[in-house]
Amino acid sequence: MHKKWQRAFMMIFTGQLFSILTSSMVQFAVLWHLTATIGSASVLLLAGLAAFLPQALFGLFVGVWIDRWNRKITMIAADGVIALFSLLLGLYFYLGDPALPVVFSILVIRSAASAFHAPAFQAAIPLIAPEDQLTRVAGWQQMVFSVSSILGPALGIAVYSASSLGAVLLLDVAGAVFACAMLIRVKIPPQQRDSAEAESPSFLREFRSGWRAFVTVKPIVRLTVITIVFSIVFTPLATLFPLMTFRHFGLGGYAASVVEAAFGIGMIAGGAALSFFAGKISDTAFVSLSLILIGLTCLLSGILPSAAFAGFVALSFVMGGAAPLFNGPYMAMIQKAYRPEQLGRVLSLVTSLTMLSSPIGLAVAGPVVDIYGVPFWFLGSGIVIVGLGALIRLQARMFRITEVPEKKA
Repeated sequence: MHKKWQRAFMMIFTGQLFSILTSSMVQFAVLWHLTATIGSASVLLLAGLAAFLPQALFGLFVGVWIDRWNRKITMIAADGVIALFSLLLGLYFYLGDPALPVVFSILVIRSAASAFHAPAFQAAIPLIAPEDQLTRVAGWQQMVFSVSSILGPALGIAVYSASSLGAVLLLDVAGAVFACAMLIRVKIPPQQRDSAEAESPSFLREFRSGWRAFVTVKPIVRLTVITIVFSIVFTPLATLFPLMTFRHFGLGGYAASVVEAAFGIGMIAGGAALSFFAGKISDTAFVSLSLILIGLTCLLSGILPSAAFAGFVALSFVMGGAAPLFNGPYMAMIQKAYRPEQLGRVLSLVTSLTMLSSPIGLAVAGPVVDIYGVPFWFLGSGIVIVGLGALIRLQARMFRITEVPEKKA
């Protein structure tokens, strides 16, 4: 039995590796194509919103259907929709550049499908893995995501430059089909539904039930608030890393790519460390350690002199390594805290709240950076993030899941 669940995840993550990789290639290649052919900041902003907002907004509600439907079929259907519309967009580009409304519409549909796929995938994990292995599985998932995120943009621009955007989109179709083929081979037990909800389905009642289940587990609510604050101050750094290299250190594109690579390699190392130490360190200890490390690296980056670029690269590696130590255990804690029949609603809600907090940080960071400079945001965000990590460390009982009535019901 022990090896059976591990084999199942090997197949699932192999499929997801190719699917996430090709989706990352498409995301970068589409933005690059729009940059190269149109060069309008407004068009790029609209494309980014089309790829982001539907998943963030739909995620608030789709959990009801995720908890109703078979999660394996939901994932396969979502991958199928993404593959179909990647194919359509690829054919459009082979026949000639499609109109922008067509591109935006397809990006919206792909994003909406992702709103179903991501929570269904996370909610299916506890149906396969033993509860005491969920943090280790989260480490594997972080490694898969990190590898795909690092290789995706590089491969996307390579294929785009050597061939066309249509070729990149057709590779995305192949990635989604391969992920579906791997999923078909894995047995995922269907979740049990609440008898009252199954006999008399009601969207509003089931949505309220999911919300009540979420707020019942106070440690998860507190961690989610921490996550939202963390997202507000940390998300802008993704766009500020190149600016830090250019403005503060006075270096070019190659140096910026070295920083991104250091962060990405750190994420892979962090995912591996999480898998190795899972079970030896508590989830709350992982989360507090992650926040303190990320905060310290941000803070130190904000006070580095302009001649210390090598130090910034080293700090970026540590920062990347600390990131999976937050994301993985936080997700594992949610998976352990709720009954499988409510997990889809909780996960989709938490994911959307976190995603919707990101634009707040971006809106605030822009004017602050323009006035005070990029290092100021690194320094300020570092202080806030260290404070969040220290709060969890000093008040560990408030964030530790000891008894969950919903799970026992």
